[in-house]
Amino acid sequence: MTAPTPPSPQHGPSASSPSSPSSPSSYDPWGSPPGGGDGPAESDEGASVRQEVRDAVLVTVATAAAGAVLGLLWLWLAPRVPLISDGTAVYLQNAEGEEPVGVDGTFVLLALGMGALTGAAVFLARRRGGVGAAVGLAVGAVLGSLLAWRLGVWLGPEQDVVAHARAVGEGKVFDAPLELKAKGALLAWPFAALVTHLALMALFGPRDPEPHPLHPAWGPQPVTEEARGTGTGEDHEDHEGDRKKA
Repeated sequence: MTAPTPPSPQHGPSASSPSSPSSPSSYDPWGSPPGGGDGPAESDEGASVRQEVRDAVLVTVATAAAGAVLGLLWLWLAPRVPLISDGTAVYLQNAEGEEPVGVDGTFVLLALGMGALTGAAVFLARRRGGVGAAVGLAVGAVLGSLLAWRLGVWLGPEQDVVAHARAVGEGKVFDAPLELKAKGALLAWPFAALVTHLALMALFGPRDPEPHPLHPAWGPQPVTEEARGTGTGEDHEDHEGDRKKA
């Protein structure tokens, strides 16, 4: 009597072989995700960076252009500082007047209002937020404040006080040049714009998605054939034990 011939081993990777990538027993939670290519991810990241840069440039230009409006409003609403000349020197007509302080205060109030408007406008235009919009808003607000300051000074009363006093004559009252003595007022616009934008984003901005695994391969492990067989055998034994007790 001859012994039965054992079956010949299969050549090549088998579907149930542990080394097969598709085998459940080859699950590696620390492995790289299937497909392995970083091309689409890098492409999406590059497109996102370009979009952020584009948003920053557009917001900067639009916000800085609004500085012309602030400059005209400051020129129109700021109080005038009256001066008078006696032929040898120029003096304040009212030494105890509050007009010089009112000039700076008017600029600050107008800048705060402009900051709130531009912050809300950027939020409505870019509701999804982003670093580019915030950076563009801050830079554009600073440039807009500088533009408003220089435009108001340029369009305001004559800068040469001595020449202006000679032109109007002795004993005549004339307006002093428009000056911004408190240079910190230039930061009122960017401060108000960023605070407004941040508040609107916190209240009405998009919410973060639900948390997901940090690695695509992380998650519940697939049930292997051995675990499935063991579970079936245990369930069968428990069922037989229940029948005997009954």
